[in-house]
Amino acid sequence: MKKLLFILGGMLAFVGTADAFCPVCTVAVGAGLEGARVLGVADVITGLWAGGLMLSLAAWTADYMRRHGIKNRLMYILNYVVYFGLLALIYFLPAGHPTLRFGATTMWGVDQFLLGAIVGSVVFWCAGKWYERIKARNGGHAWFPFQKVVWPLGALAITTLVFWAIIEWLPKIGWVLY
Repeated sequence: MKKLLFILGGMLAFVGTADAFCPVCTVAVGAGLEGARVLGVADVITGLWAGGLMLSLAAWTADYMRRHGIKNRLMYILNYVVYFGLLALIYFLPAGHPTLRFGATTMWGVDQFLLGAIVGSVVFWCAGKWYERIKARNGGHAWFPFQKVVWPLGALAITTLVFWAIIEWLPKIGWVLY
């Protein structure tokens, strides 16, 4: 075990920084995704976090490709297709494993997990672009420390609350929006 930790520590010493979404964001989104699945949260909410995670990982890979001189646009497109294709594989896991069945739960006529992944990706991307715009208008500085982390995660958290209200809270008061 000590050898493994030593090797991992040595490898981390040579890892560069990423200009895409920050590592803390990606780890937090991944933890949120796994926590949601374990707790039995609705598939649309789990999909929100999965979409944010896949976008973050694809952006990291695209940044790595850019730093290493890869200029072929097809490779960048393929990068995003592969990451989101991996997310789609969740529908094809063996039937004995607790997985999603496509179309088993729908919201507005769309599979809940798929809807959540699409909305989560869009929200995460928009929050990242909003942060970049704020930073550019503020002379290259954030408004507060760790804003780069707070913006995407906060946007996903707010979107999670909106979907929770649509699924759990609004039907209790007689409004069914899905």
